[in-house]
Amino acid sequence: MDTPDWFDWVILASALLQALCLVPIIRRLRGLDPAVRAKGWFDLIDAVGGLLLFGGMFLSARVSDSWLWLGIVGFTLLGIGYSVKGVHRLRARRSPAA
Repeated sequence: MDTPDWFDWVILASALLQALCLVPIIRRLRGLDPAVRAKGWFDLIDAVGGLLLFGGMFLSARVSDSWLWLGIVGFTLLGIGYSVKGVHRLRARRSPAA
């Protein structure tokens, strides 16, 4: 089954926006504050996972070979990133304010 051309453009535009999100993340990683750098690493895992997910979707749609594994790796990275961010937010909410 052939995918419509507009679907490819939507995936490529989404991947481009995801790649542009890497600029502030890399700036955060170069900062001096260790807490900001740690959050930057989790944001980087999230952004790379999204890029892999979009790349897997695009390659699966355009190439006859199966690139589903790339999307699965991206989805796994997204899940790990969101899980760690959620745990950090729960800990911050439950800790008493000093």
